[in-house]
Amino acid sequence: EAQDRQKKYADQHRTDRSFEVGTKVFLRVRPHKSPIRYGKGSKLAPRFVGPFEILERLGPLAYRLALPPSLSRVHDVFHVSVLRRYVSDPSHVLDWTALQVQDQGQVMVEPVRILDRRTLGLRGREIDQVRVQWD
Repeated sequence: EAQDRQKKYADQHRTDRSFEVGTKVFLRVRPHKSPIRYGKGSKLAPRFVGPFEILERLGPLAYRLALPPSLSRVHDVFHVSVLRRYVSDPSHVLDWTALQVQDQGQVMVEPVRILDRRTLGLRGREIDQVRVQWD
C-alpha cells in the first residue's frame, strides 16, 4: 500500500522521453563529474552543451550522438536522461558576417538599447545590473 502510494507520486513527475534519429538534442554536463570540462567546474559552467544530432537509437534508453572532433575522447553513446530536446530558435543563430573581430580575437558589438535595470544588494553593497540589447 505504501509502495503503491510512493509509485503514484513518483510517476506524476516521470516523463517518457524518446527521440527520432536525425533530431538535435542538448547534452547535460555535470561540471564536477563529467569528462567535458569548461573552466574549473564552477556554478557558472553551462549545464547543457550542444546541440548534437542523433545518429542512432541503440535501445529504448540509449542514443549515439554526432560529437565534434573536440569531444573525440568522450564516448558517443548516452542515456536518455542526460539528453534534452533542442527547439530551433532563430535567436540562437548568430550572423557571423555582421561580426567585427579585433586583432586580439575579441568581438566588437555596439549596444542598441537598455532592456531592463535592477539593483541588487550583496554583502551590504548595492550592485546595479543592466540588461542590454546588443547590435
